[in-house]
Amino acid sequence: MDPQWDDMRIFLAVARTESLSGAGRELKVDPATVGRRIARLEEALGTPLFAKSPQGYAPTDAGQRLFAHAERAEQAMEGAVEELAGTSGQLSGQIRIGAPDGCATFILPQVCAQISETNPDLDIQIVSLPRVFNLTKREADLAIGVSQPTAGRLSVQKITDYSLSLVGARNYLRNHETIESLDDLAAHKIVGYIPDMIFDKELDYLSAMGIERVALASNSVSVQMAWIRQGNGIGIVHDFAAAPFMRRLVRVLPDQFSLTRSFYLIRHQDDRRLERMNRFTEALVSGIRNEVSRLQSET
Repeated sequence: MDPQWDDMRIFLAVARTESLSGAGRELKVDPATVGRRIARLEEALGTPLFAKSPQGYAPTDAGQRLFAHAERAEQAMEGAVEELAGTSGQLSGQIRIGAPDGCATFILPQVCAQISETNPDLDIQIVSLPRVFNLTKREADLAIGVSQPTAGRLSVQKITDYSLSLVGARNYLRNHETIESLDDLAAHKIVGYIPDMIFDKELDYLSAMGIERVALASNSVSVQMAWIRQGNGIGIVHDFAAAPFMRRLVRVLPDQFSLTRSFYLIRHQDDRRLERMNRFTEALVSGIRNEVSRLQSET
């Protein structure tokens, strides 16, 4: 028996979720059926594709080799559907974007709403998580990152630079000691990331400044902004995130401190063959650049 495309779909789902139940949920198929199909595929190919353990299904060497071929077949099928359906009009289907909290909260909603307005049949999902996304496991179709990945068959494009500033609420700064240099920060309550949950070195702002204690910490930029706006302390925030609240906020030591970081668009390398993904990412990149520029000009 030769493996069929449907067998490859099931194989890919198990490899990405590392479980029969996860693959079943993704494909809307009973896990027992998934298990039978995998067993049938292994029998047809004459080799185990997964090492089974209480932790899940891990691809064997043969499974890893098949995975690369199966992904290319998946891309080819998607490209064929695109071509036959025609892509000269509006975008449709579903696209999931993974992004860090700051971008997902303060930039992507407006950008994606604009794309949705001109493509009403397109479903856009934003996954906001403080970590690096695994595109191989299809946690997202594409991701926004704050640094360039160094491994994997990925396509990386720089989107734009963005700036960050040290800010505090006006009422906080009125009621606390004057800050004339970075050394004076030691007398103030600092807001920032939870140190052991910083997922990218580009976000480790405070330790680079020699600040060891973070009095109010969260892995969410939104929570940090809430503390700062409410006058609970001072911290480093994206200028685009601070823009809507600058009536209540003040830049601290603007002549002595500022940071610049970058956003990167990260995609499956093979997705560059798909016109649908190319058109969507073109609109996304343009939208992010415009929105970052607009918001930063307001600060």
